[in-house]
Amino acid sequence: MMRRSKVLQKLRTGETASCFKINLKDTQSVEIAAISGFDCIWVDLEHIGQDWSVIASHVWATKAHDTDLMVRVSRGAYSDYIKPLELDATGIMVPHVMGVEDAKKIIHTVRFHPQGKRPIDGGNADGAYTAMDFNAYLETANRERFVVLQIEDPEPLDELEEIAQLEGFDMLFFGPGDFSQGIGAPGQWDHPFLIETRKRVAEVARKNGKFAGTVGSPANLQELLDMGYHFVSTGADVVGLTNYCRDMVRTFGKTLGDKGKSYLEE
Repeated sequence: MMRRSKVLQKLRTGETASCFKINLKDTQSVEIAAISGFDCIWVDLEHIGQDWSVIASHVWATKAHDTDLMVRVSRGAYSDYIKPLELDATGIMVPHVMGVEDAKKIIHTVRFHPQGKRPIDGGNADGAYTAMDFNAYLETANRERFVVLQIEDPEPLDELEEIAQLEGFDMLFFGPGDFSQGIGAPGQWDHPFLIETRKRVAEVARKNGKFAGTVGSPANLQELLDMGYHFVSTGADVVGLTNYCRDMVRTFGKTLGDKGKSYLEE
């Protein structure tokens, strides 16, 4: 049988799911995050050049520790959308959804009948290499693999309600970074329109029976939960590693102090 999604299991029972983003290509980073106890690991194909063998390794690392893997896909051919699912990633996130017609095409591509017309193989990891019953494979994939539509531009806001009403996807995910650029205020996280939209995405998702996701930090996690977000990515490996290295260099400098001069000068 296809393994269940921990994220969907938690969200469907009213719980909150944690997520952590991995930018580094080394699967050891994914495994460390999975061992740490996150519900979901987010890896990226939109901005990071990873080949499919690396994604397969990420899948194995998360499966070994009962952790979901969400792959943000690149916007390309239909095979770019379905390959992570066939490798047995637990979910995909599609960036820059620009309107209701765009969302319909995505759902048509990534869901099996009756929700869509995703191309069928069944001979890969998600179908247990043909060991799963054919109809059970289609039905379980539609139920246990989550599809996330990323709202990170102002263009789809006029059709946000229509998008949220569509069947065949699970979550609206607000991306503040690109959204801030899209409204001409890059990096202004306190911009009134950005704050208003972040709240609206959560409200519209909840109103239409969808889950709401976004990025955040420990500092604003409670605020996001209060808004109605129950799937929050709260950190990234590169942030942690960069901050750790900077702290070590700072500590080294402070410890040396006046003793930092060359021993050859003594």
